[in-house]
Amino acid sequence: MELENLNTSTITTHEKASQINLDKRFYGTFAEIGAGQEVARWFFVVGGASGTLAKTISAYDMAFSDAIYGKGERYVSQTRLQNMLDYEFALLIERLNAKRGPSTSFFVFADTVSARNYLGTNECHGWLGIKFQLQPQAHSSEIIIHVNMIDKENLQQQEALGIIGVNLTYGAFYLHAEPQKLIASLLDGLSTARIEVDMIKFIGPYFNNVDNRLMSLQLVEKGLSNATLIGANGDVLQPSEVFHKKPILVERGSFRPVTNVNLDMLDGARQQFLRDAEVKQEEIVELMEITMRNLLTTGSIDHRDFLARADTITAVGKMVLISNYAEYYKLAAYLQRYTKSRIGIVLGIPNLKELFDVKYYDMLEGGILESFGRLFKNDLKLYVYPFLDASLDRLTTIHDVELPEHLIHLFKHLTENGYIESIENFHKEYLGIFSRAILAKIRDRDHTWEQMVPPEVAACIKDNFFFGYKA
Repeated sequence: MELENLNTSTITTHEKASQINLDKRFYGTFAEIGAGQEVARWFFVVGGASGTLAKTISAYDMAFSDAIYGKGERYVSQTRLQNMLDYEFALLIERLNAKRGPSTSFFVFADTVSARNYLGTNECHGWLGIKFQLQPQAHSSEIIIHVNMIDKENLQQQEALGIIGVNLTYGAFYLHAEPQKLIASLLDGLSTARIEVDMIKFIGPYFNNVDNRLMSLQLVEKGLSNATLIGANGDVLQPSEVFHKKPILVERGSFRPVTNVNLDMLDGARQQFLRDAEVKQEEIVELMEITMRNLLTTGSIDHRDFLARADTITAVGKMVLISNYAEYYKLAAYLQRYTKSRIGIVLGIPNLKELFDVKYYDMLEGGILESFGRLFKNDLKLYVYPFLDASLDRLTTIHDVELPEHLIHLFKHLTENGYIESIENFHKEYLGIFSRAILAKIRDRDHTWEQMVPPEVAACIKDNFFFGYKA
């Protein structure tokens, strides 16, 4: 699904900025690097800014920026944004707390952005954040987001940045108690044809009950982004900082729960990937991907079910990619935005047969040929795990898989040229393990399911009573 929907809020950007300026509780600083001072400009344009702005600053020169916020390897990064928020907030407290502290809720809005350069050769993205109090002299909380700017012109990117900055500030002040509404409001007055939000993090005492993994899910569910990433430690991550120039191995599945088969697929594929890509194991980014189509199989998303899947994935030390890419070629295009290194996709025989179903490519002028042209760009490779039909005691690999007759020559071309490989090393005893059977055993209190999943996953399910488990 392409994300082109316009968010039509009844409150305009002008009205949001005006409401903030008229609210005497909030007083603070706007610190912006890159793409002008577009957020602060809104508060000047609508009038009454003297009641809201203690200071605006734009430290464009690197020497000035380093002197104020400290040196860093990357100027457009979460680390630089955090330094900006912490430095400016501490300065507000130091200089104004004695005079205004008892009656004022201080805040700092900051952004560090790389807008389109003259030649159009740079990555157009930015980090935005707000550190704020909701009551005078209270502990502060933070909201941090990462955006990708899609407009083709610098001036349009600046405009979009100004709007989303006002939306974030307004959301922090007035929608903080309803984070889902806050997320939905970020693109008020915008569309994902102009800007996307692929990471959001809520930090601090106002958000003690907020699970940032669910907020990441909301970004995809509400259409602010096509994909978000959760780290192996459960923290939300920004994809480009993880994927940048790295070889990537990704397995798509339901992971409900993670099974021995899932890990066996990755292990077998990794052995061949290391040989094919000529990289070291520690360089590989390994992902387990869950699509929105998978999460919506019952018609709506069960958040506890999603967290159960995420927890069992992170229990075995893997990252979770949540994506809206039902088609594999779209997943490939997404990953290829961030890396030119080898990408490997791990899948089973049933998924391979689905990949060769032409009905999924009706929307493409070039049909299945166009989809495969996109999929196998930049030396991408599929690693296919065999399938055991227990009723016939028959093992199916890529060498004897049944496909439509008119696609056999295409399939042979891809296998003979190394685009599709069979996973050679696997545990045959795992081939009869299926997630749906494990779920049934869990609910029936048949403890043999524990032998079908990694020990860490079994412990995670039992400790948290996931998937209907009862002691």
